[in-house]
Amino acid sequence: MEQNSLAFKQKLQAFEARIARGEKIEPGDWMPEEYRSQLIRMISQHAHSEIVGMLPEGAWITRAPNLRRKMVLLSKVQDEAGHGQYLYHAAETLGATREEMLDALLSGKAKYASVFNYPALTWADNAVIGWLVDGAAIKNQTMLAQCSFGPYSRAMVRICAEEGFHMKQGKEMCIRYSQGTARQREMLQDAINRWWWPTLMMFGLPDEKSTNSEVLLRWGVKTKSNDELRQEFVDEMVPEIQALDIVLPDPDLYFDEDSGNWIYGAIDWDEFWRVVRGNGPCNKERLAARRAAHENGLWVREAVAAYAARQKGTQ
Repeated sequence: MEQNSLAFKQKLQAFEARIARGEKIEPGDWMPEEYRSQLIRMISQHAHSEIVGMLPEGAWITRAPNLRRKMVLLSKVQDEAGHGQYLYHAAETLGATREEMLDALLSGKAKYASVFNYPALTWADNAVIGWLVDGAAIKNQTMLAQCSFGPYSRAMVRICAEEGFHMKQGKEMCIRYSQGTARQREMLQDAINRWWWPTLMMFGLPDEKSTNSEVLLRWGVKTKSNDELRQEFVDEMVPEIQALDIVLPDPDLYFDEDSGNWIYGAIDWDEFWRVVRGNGPCNKERLAARRAAHENGLWVREAVAAYAARQKGTQ
């Protein structure tokens, strides 16, 4: 349908009126092609992030310090796999296929959260990932639970509930280590130093440089901008981290009395782009792991396909 045609403009007007009323857009409803394509891009990248996000912590399952920690970590990694499945299903309702999305990930064409291209060097990293990275994810995902596209919104409700547990267990670990031995405090401080800035980058480019934010905000996919979410996260996290007598790796950080906000220093966006473009510490390692898993799972996919074909033939 021609975008300049009267029919398109009328449909677009009705579509935007539904969003303004707070209605959910469902897969069978009319939607602009840009809305569909933006959602497929955003949801599939979110799904990839959940799947790739299992890798930094998953490597520590066999090295957990005790059985309780191992059980918690196993549960968390399993949750992340489930989140990826929910999100792939949501994208499929828009016409994307699982094969297309996975091919885009494995070929390096699709992106995922850059934060997962950093290594988890010590056990304390698992605590900090849980508290900071999952905490940042919840900030974004709570907003997305209110988004205008029904399947994405509903998937996020369950995901947010589970991510809440992840953040709490990470925070509990950080509190314990901050009160522990000198070595534990040293590990925690080191992990905070390495994960703080990549976590802030998770919220995306500054508003003035974000090419997708305007349309996502206009059509109710997002209800807050990147900078708004990042500021909310900083304002919540800084006092809690400082309460543990942990120093944040930002010499320019200060509290602004007039705005009531913690003002943070300049984010290294050059580093962000290096990682996004495939030159981070673990980009190659992460994709290699996903490709190996995909290849090793070929027999399962073939078996499922053969069973489905047989069932169809007997009907």
